[in-house]
Amino acid sequence: MINPYILVLIGIAVGALTGITGSSGVLIVVPALSYLGLTFQESIGSSLLVDVITTISVVVVYFRYGNVDLKLATLLAVGAIIGAQTGAHIAFIVPEKALEIAFVFFTSYMAYISFKRSKNPRLQLRSIKVGEGVAKVLAILLAFVIGNVTGTLGASGGIMFIAVMMLLFPFMDIKRMIGSATLAMLFSATSGSIAYIIAGKADVIASLIIGLIALISGYFFAKIANMMKSSQIYMFLGSVFVLTSISEIIRVL
Repeated sequence: MINPYILVLIGIAVGALTGITGSSGVLIVVPALSYLGLTFQESIGSSLLVDVITTISVVVVYFRYGNVDLKLATLLAVGAIIGAQTGAHIAFIVPEKALEIAFVFFTSYMAYISFKRSKNPRLQLRSIKVGEGVAKVLAILLAFVIGNVTGTLGASGGIMFIAVMMLLFPFMDIKRMIGSATLAMLFSATSGSIAYIIAGKADVIASLIIGLIALISGYFFAKIANMMKSSQIYMFLGSVFVLTSISEIIRVL
């Protein structure tokens, strides 16, 4: 069994990441659990279960601050839930090395995007000018793609949901995007974790310890995030992406 004190430290870090940025704990959980002896698939499944637990308190805080769009989050969740099941089955047949390399590319790209947004949070993605109805349909379709990423790489889609909202709903406040993305992430992570647990690809005990600690720390960090500037949030996220990319590259090599 993995040292519980290490799992507690991981939980605190995950709570900080999700609470401040609304992103998945995959950036911390997958590299950490892989280093501690779990297979990459087991680390992904465990990460998804952690996200399910962690996001609950984070969503509550953002909702209390009025920073959750329930209708939009529901639309994103519909596409993501279906996509997560598809992605999970893909992950079971793809070689671990390929998943690890894809994970490195994903985190490296998101580091670039995050630092870019830290300089100009509102203008980092070129928005698509369409009607509200078309925007909602596109949101569901893009959420399906995000769901596939959830199933294959364990990223529950928090930051990717934010990217979709920036693209289709560019005038929404970043904190409201984070709150809505976290709620959508709760559903996508639930869908993906169920598939992994059924397949026996998750360490449930480790996930519960990390998740419960992250549930508590995430609550307090989410309150801090609602008082931070958008640029600070993106800078924090970019730094995490860089550290994650480096650690995973070292492990893969």
